[in-house]
Amino acid sequence: MNILVIEDELLIQKSLKRLLEKKGASVDVSSTGKEAIEMILNRNYDRIVCDLMLQDITGFDIIEESKKKYNINQIGEVFVIITAYSSPQILEKANSYGCRVLGKPFDNIEDALAVFLKES
Repeated sequence: MNILVIEDELLIQKSLKRLLEKKGASVDVSSTGKEAIEMILNRNYDRIVCDLMLQDITGFDIIEESKKKYNINQIGEVFVIITAYSSPQILEKANSYGCRVLGKPFDNIEDALAVFLKES
């Protein structure tokens, strides 16, 4: 499984990469939205784990740009949003894309990894 982790908090990024690789995934990482968009448009990923609040743009901006490659149903299948800011507005917007949302910090890392690996 090919996974892209878009996360600007390096400790979280490195931890997710290491844990997902231990589960057998091939993992690319990006700290910026603009770099992530280039990666998404030029590579194929089974799952994209995307933080909402990045230094340059939002995760929703990345999803919008991803519409150049994916239809709305594919976006809901491929993207998992991770965020520390799960307000009703955020959840509603994520739902409009059909994306799963996991709050940070994760309540249970094994459950989060299962979602990232499409096991649940």
